[in-house]
Amino acid sequence: MTEPKIGDVWRYPYLWRREALDGEETGRKPRPTALAAVVPVSQKSTRLYLLPITGTEPFADQNALEIPATEIRRAGLSEYKRLWVIIDEYNRDELETSFYFESHAGIGSFSKAFVQVMAGRFAEAIRARKTQEVKRTD
Repeated sequence: MTEPKIGDVWRYPYLWRREALDGEETGRKPRPTALAAVVPVSQKSTRLYLLPITGTEPFADQNALEIPATEIRRAGLSEYKRLWVIIDEYNRDELETSFYFESHAGIGSFSKAFVQVMAGRFAEAIRARKTQEVKRTD
């Protein structure tokens, strides 16, 4: 298994918060997601914090980060013209027991500079309680 790391982009059946609130349990389709954090909890448990990547322009009140064209190419997402990482919600999953995270679904990764910006925005949103978690673990 390829060990996921912060800044990696993976195809993942992201479950939007609005879908979870409607009682859905699985994402409707695999989509590109960015690993905003990979946190070892114990020798047998690693938490993954996944941010959705979308080609739909976010609303003015959404916390989102536009991905520069060079980063789109670097991450293996060249089929898209414009993309955003949504910061105001995320999926939390556990690597070792996930029903959704697949080790062969890696696409690419962002540069260290872009990852610092993305991770900083995500950490700031968590501290300010301006992001919503959707747990994907049972």
